[in-house]
Amino acid sequence: MIRACIALSICVLLWGCGTDEYEDLKQFVADAGNNMRGRVEPLPEVKPYEPFTYDAFDLQDPFKPRKPENADKNAGERPAQASELRRKEALEAYPLESLKMVGTLEDKNKKMYALIKTPENNLYQIRVGNYLGQNFGIVTMITETSVTLKEVFQDASGVWSERTSSLQLLDEEESKQ
Repeated sequence: MIRACIALSICVLLWGCGTDEYEDLKQFVADAGNNMRGRVEPLPEVKPYEPFTYDAFDLQDPFKPRKPENADKNAGERPAQASELRRKEALEAYPLESLKMVGTLEDKNKKMYALIKTPENNLYQIRVGNYLGQNFGIVTMITETSVTLKEVFQDASGVWSERTSSLQLLDEEESKQ
């Protein structure tokens, strides 16, 4: 009987300890989903497929540069070909970017000459009027630090244009390389 009283008292104590501590949380979770309704946006209207026939014969090639509307192939002055008027000079075989100015010379008449070095390390002496580079470049002026030349070139649209370029004198470190 004592055992039964002890077991009954333990059950009463445990029942008394089991309060509704989380009852408000349980009620919130139960009520949270009551007023919620899922709303899914309707799918957009699918437009029917319209086939397109690509006819490239009537359109301009997108991978070639476009010519200006008013451009004429002979708009600029075309330089005379080497075989027409003069022999090609040795420095016309090299791109201008590969030539290097390494010095100047001055004669007793105060006429300036420039020393030009090729990629093969050959040295050439040039004066005003000589040709340089592959764009019909003619030397227009030589100073102690630079060679100025006028080039005539054909751009992607076929128009001949002029530009002024120059070669600068190399520093001592650059000329040793």
